[in-house]
Amino acid sequence: MTTVLVVHHTPSPHLQALLEAVADGAGTDALEDVEVVLRPALVAAEVDVLAADGIVLGTPANLGWMSGALKHFFDRIYYPCLEAASGRPYGLYVHGNDDTTGAIRSVERVVKGLAWQPVVAPVSVTGAPTKADLESCWELGATVAAQAAGVVG
Repeated sequence: MTTVLVVHHTPSPHLQALLEAVADGAGTDALEDVEVVLRPALVAAEVDVLAADGIVLGTPANLGWMSGALKHFFDRIYYPCLEAASGRPYGLYVHGNDDTTGAIRSVERVVKGLAWQPVVAPVSVTGAPTKADLESCWELGATVAAQAAGVVG
């Protein structure tokens, strides 16, 4: 069984729509034996990361940075997972009102330190998610799940 962990901070309906698209993609019927585990960033722990074969991160862009909740997640799991989770495939989606650049950059700095491997470009959404944005999030979830399951390589 392949496990995809989705660590998210979802304080808005827009982020909820993106989260649901990611989860649907990661749990697509095209991939067998993939379990999708959704964990709010304030609840997710190192045991979740260590049990995961792939990780998707979701955050709002808050004042040009990742959410405090996602930063708190990273603070808790960084050292316990530094070596043990090295090389995990991951993906990222970010929602902002007008700009997500700083939030993407802040997450990428942390995951670079953790040595997680990006398998798809971050999905950046501003304003209300469009059908194309939701499809991109679905693809992000499916790509991380396929990579974690060893279907693509």
